[in-house]
Amino acid sequence: MKCGGTVGAIFTCPLEVIKTRLQSSKLAFRTVYYPQVQLGTISGEGMVRPTSVSPGLFSVLKSILEKEGPRSLFRGLGPNLVGVAPSRAVYFACYSKAKEQFNSMFVPNSNIVHVCSAGSAAFITNSLMNPIWMVKTRMQLERRVRGSKPMNALQCARYVYQTEGIRGFYRGLTASYAGISETIICFAIYESLKKHLKEVQLPPSSNGTERTSTSFFGLMVAAAVSKGCASCIAYPHEVIRTRLREEGTKYKTFIQTARLVAREEGYLAFYRGLFAQLIRQIPNTAIVLSTYELIVYLLEDHTK
Repeated sequence: MKCGGTVGAIFTCPLEVIKTRLQSSKLAFRTVYYPQVQLGTISGEGMVRPTSVSPGLFSVLKSILEKEGPRSLFRGLGPNLVGVAPSRAVYFACYSKAKEQFNSMFVPNSNIVHVCSAGSAAFITNSLMNPIWMVKTRMQLERRVRGSKPMNALQCARYVYQTEGIRGFYRGLTASYAGISETIICFAIYESLKKHLKEVQLPPSSNGTERTSTSFFGLMVAAAVSKGCASCIAYPHEVIRTRLREEGTKYKTFIQTARLVAREEGYLAFYRGLFAQLIRQIPNTAIVLSTYELIVYLLEDHTK
């Protein structure tokens, strides 16, 4: 699990950097001029209407490669590698423990149990890991001219502490708490799909290896579907979180940031970078969740 998470973090780091840049308020817009015909004018000539257009994934990728170099696509990889293993360990440990507790309070393995367990685990994990993710986001947002030396993780952490104090490491935490809804939605859908998969089993004539491989593939599909749905529904919190973590910006609180983005950029701004997020997260989550289920299955089979 740890090795898989590390490899996944390395390969998906460029997509995460691009996603973070797309979410940022410092994204460079280009102005496109659309002709607009005005009826009733004396001259009858069309007027020109300027419109700001957000660059896409490939435009940001090209800009980073040309202006900053390929190494900038791996900004924030250090904190990511440091945080990925403990964050997942904490999350799954809390999820399993919370599930045991909530099973004794509610109907065992019901939707309310999965929702409460996922929410509790996400709350604890976000509270503990926010300083690491804050440093990672700040590093990804840093723009340096090609050839100049960017800050490393320790320098970035020291700079945040010197300029903003301890509270600086917890910027965006409220948005992370709002993002618990994504985890809850993901696990609620995933557990429902998993329950359905258990009901639709292969015929008894199938051998054990075929049954296990089919179940593993089914769990990967279930995880991919659940993560994709959850990401699309709860994605706006990610844009707000990135804005809150920017250095020296006008964004102060969760609600104030949401209102400001909606007023100045429109509601579509809450979904900037979603495509990069889906490409990065869906396969990653599918592998992590299905591997976790496989390990649990093997351990239970071994103890019988």
